[in-house]
Formats: sequence, structure tokens, C-alpha cells
Amino acid sequence: MTNCHPSLLSYFTTYWNYTIYSIFGRFVQFIIRWTMAEYKVPKGYAPLLQSYEQFFVLHLFGRLHDAFSRPIESAPGRKIRIIKRKHNFGDFYDDIQKTLTNQTCDALNFASYNYLGFAEAPAHCKKEVYDALETFGVGSCSPTLEFGYSTIHRKLEQRIARFVDKDDALIFGMGFATNSTVIPALVGPGCLIMSDSLNHASIITGVRASGASISVFKHNDMKHLEQLIRFNISNGQPRTHRKWKKILVIFEGIYSMEGEMCPLPDMIRLKKKYNLYLYMDEAHSIGATGPTGRGVAEYYGTGTKDIDIMMGTFTKSFGSVGGYIAADQQIIDHLRSSAFGSCYATGMPPAAAQIAESALKVIMGEDGTNIGKEKIAQLRKNEELLRVGLQNLGFEVIGDPHSPVMCIMLYNPTKMASVARIAMKQGIAIVVVGAPATDLIEGRIRFCVSAAHTEMDIKYTLAFMDRLGDFCLLKYNLPRLQQLKRLIF
Repeated sequence: MTNCHPSLLSYFTTYWNYTIYSIFGRFVQFIIRWTMAEYKVPKGYAPLLQSYEQFFVLHLFGRLHDAFSRPIESAPGRKIRIIKRKHNFGDFYDDIQKTLTNQTCDALNFASYNYLGFAEAPAHCKKEVYDALETFGVGSCSPTLEFGYSTIHRKLEQRIARFVDKDDALIFGMGFATNSTVIPALVGPGCLIMSDSLNHASIITGVRASGASISVFKHNDMKHLEQLIRFNISNGQPRTHRKWKKILVIFEGIYSMEGEMCPLPDMIRLKKKYNLYLYMDEAHSIGATGPTGRGVAEYYGTGTKDIDIMMGTFTKSFGSVGGYIAADQQIIDHLRSSAFGSCYATGMPPAAAQIAESALKVIMGEDGTNIGKEKIAQLRKNEELLRVGLQNLGFEVIGDPHSPVMCIMLYNPTKMASVARIAMKQGIAIVVVGAPATDLIEGRIRFCVSAAHTEMDIKYTLAFMDRLGDFCLLKYNLPRLQQLKRLIF
């Protein structure tokens, strides 16, 4: 569970809202099942869609659909151009194409994972991308084990391996597929996976596909993790009680829905004590955390030697697509021929690989400029300015101080749509998140801070959030009576 502190009033109003939604939704579901042909199940067939999933899409998500899936008409840089979607009260969820309008609006972008601003890359990086596009074309058109692997891919693998101080690296065309196809190649039946309760869906997919036994520990709770380790080691495999073939602990560097860092030094301590393997997902921390952007290991000063598998993506700090695994040479050699994402998936587009390689070169200072250092310093400044400002206004802000992801708790689902719509009208693009991506009670706003933001951008956003917090009663760290007074007067 996220480290938040909802009041009894927040619990009551949130569950009351979901109760009203459910009662009203069940009534409407009963009516449309007999009156709307598109929702009728043909005679003799079982429903293709699960009833709960259909109910959720129609009557919960469907009521707020215009607050999500907003198409854009620009690069996801400091500002973003968004195509407006229409929303009529009482509408059920409809296809996104049917709700689009011909209107657009420009907004400050706190929604995209553009931590270092490489969505709008420096001119010399763009030139390298254009050259790669001219030489290698748009797509790889083949898996990496056939003809989808180029010199650009190899350069990127070598550079990311050197960046995180590992022997070698293997790149993939999709971040989600990196986790979901690598984990089954590392563990299988007879193995044990210890997984953090808030791990990303890609990790959960890979864990389930592996066939290994699974033990889930409470989020960032090292005491609970150690208890589970001791229990599972002493009991062994189910039924046979044989010794586990291997135990793999999987966790994230920064958790994307919380902005919280993992307690890496404690993880390493447990690894050494119980002879475990560590698998760390640095999708949101690589490039954005640590003095030179080398991630959580650099932030804590532990180094990467004791982290067996280092996963990351190029979609956040590097302005590209895809993911990577960095590890010892023997592990990488095994994954090249065993991970389905490497064997069967089409290789990463060469131009996308080039922008990631160029961004890494800038961050490492090997392009002959100080742009990388300046971007990291600006990101730190923006993180602190926004976080401290929101806390001083009375919002309940979760996440660690040096994380580019920060969240404000909303709790109530009806506030999600209101906040997203009001923010859009005021020219600020933010993400609202609720169940099932979070626990039912834990709806929130997520801000993704970027080095591309200016001090004026942050101050404008804080001024808007001050007004929004008063209007929607979001300042949970202020006494309730004080919130009401600010709303009325």
C-alpha cells in the first residue's frame, strides 16, 4: 500500500461514491442488457467479455473517459498540444475517435516521462538521428537474431553497459516486453520469485509467465521480506520441500505510481545474508536519479556490483522507446538466445536507438558540452521547487525528495475527472490515476517533472494548484475547517 494517510472522512466519501456508482451502474446494466442490441450475448454463446470488466469500463471508467487517452499533436516537450475530447453528462464509454473534436489546446506538460527533456533533443542529437534514418531507414523489419541488429544497436548496448558499470547489455524494442520476456528466461519451475507488492504490470506479467513460485512482500518492507525469505527457505518447494533452485528478488528503483525509491542498501544486505539474486527495474530512475544520472545505485553509493540484473527503459530520460538489460557477460549471452523479446520480436528502430545513444552521450558529457550536467541540475531544482511548494500549500504529497515523480492524493474518484478537466482548461496537462492502477481508496494526481520546465512554469503551476486545492478541497494536510473557510471566503 502507498505511504499515505487517508482520514475517516476520506474513507467514507470514497467508498460511498463507489457504492453509488455500483448501484446505479447495476441498474443501468440491467436495462441496457435487454434494450441495446450491441450488449446482448448471442444465444448459445458465453459472454466474450468478463462481466466485471465490462461493468467497470461502462459505468466507472466510462464516466470519466474524457480525462484519459488524450491524443496529442506535438512532441511531448515542455509544452504539449492536446486534441480536446467532448464529454456529455450521462454518456457511456465510447470509442475515442467518436469523442474527438477539431479543437486543440496548448498545455504545460507534467504528464509525459520527459525527465531530462530529450523529447525535444539538442540540435546535434537530432542531426545524428537524421543521419541514422537516412542510412538505416525507419524500421528494423526483423528480429535481432536475424537481420534486425545493426551497428547502432551495438553502440547503444556498449554505452548503456558502460554507463551502469556492467559487462554488457541487451536492448529490446519495448520496455514492457523487456520485463515480461526476460523474467521467464531467468527463472522457471523450482525457482522462487520474491516480488514487491507494487511492482509494475510488466513485471507481474513476466513473473506469472515464468512458472516459478511467487511470494509477494509488502511494499518496501524489508522486515516482511526477510520473514518471507526465512519462511520459504526453511520450507522449500511446495509438496516436495526440496531446496529452491534459485531465489530472485524483483523490485523497482523508483515506483512510478508512488515516486518512492527502493531501500537498495537493505536489499543488498539481504542478498548477501541469504544468497539471493537481485533484479532491479530502473525504468523511472535511470538518467533521472543520482549525481550524474546513473540511477538508484549511484544515489545510495552502493555501486552496481551486487545487483545481478539491471533493467531500464529508454522511454523516460532518453526520449526514445524500448528497454535494456545490463548484467554480467554470461547472463547477457544467455538472454540473447533465450528471451522471447530478443529472439522473436522485431529489433528496436535504428533511429530510436540512435536518439537513446545520443542522449546517453550527452548525459555522460562525451558530446563535448555541459548540456547533460545542466539538465540533471535543472531537474533537481525543479523537483525541489514543485515538491516543497505543494507541501507548503497543504497538499498530501507522497514520494521521495529526489524523485522526478510526485503524487498528490485525491482519494475520491469524482475528484479525478474534475481535476483533470479544470487543469486542462487552465493549460496544465497532468495525469489522474485511480483503481485498478492503485488501491480503491488511493486516487491521485501524478506530476512528472522535467528539466525542460522553467521556474516560471513551476510557479504558475503552484498558483493554479493553490486555487484548485481550495475549490476541490484537496489540501488534506490542512484542517478541514480551514479548507472550508478558504473555499467560502
